[in-house]
Amino acid sequence: MMDLLNLLFNALIAAVPAVGFAMAFNVPARYLWRCGLAGAMGFGIRGGLMAFGAPIEWATFVAAGAVGWLTAHWARRTLAPMQLYGVAAIIPMIPGSYAFNTVIGLVEMSAVGASEPLMEQVLVNGIKTVFIVGALSVGLALPGLLYYRNRSII
Repeated sequence: MMDLLNLLFNALIAAVPAVGFAMAFNVPARYLWRCGLAGAMGFGIRGGLMAFGAPIEWATFVAAGAVGWLTAHWARRTLAPMQLYGVAAIIPMIPGSYAFNTVIGLVEMSAVGASEPLMEQVLVNGIKTVFIVGALSVGLALPGLLYYRNRSII
């Protein structure tokens, strides 16, 4: 029960940067709540999947896909581009700690010298960063691509 409350609290907190970035991207005020809701939903789905043992890369892909489907639906209803909601909504899932650890490891390698454990740490963090960012971009774009591709058939 406590884990579920913690997950819901973290999802609600994730709405804050989503709305903040939406404001930075000049999203109209009437759409800000949708950005926050989509950001909270994506972060919550990712956290829930990771709690059940899914790797962060796959959990991020599924969460970004869910955000993509939701934003494609909203885009159709409001006649606004889906990127208006989606880009701000995936911001809370950006892999900042992995990217930070990669850069810190690279700086340490240049200052102290390369050792095998440090090189392994940099490589693992760098690859995780690339895969998570890839999962975010493909997961967010795929629903829109599928929707607009199949729309002319129906």
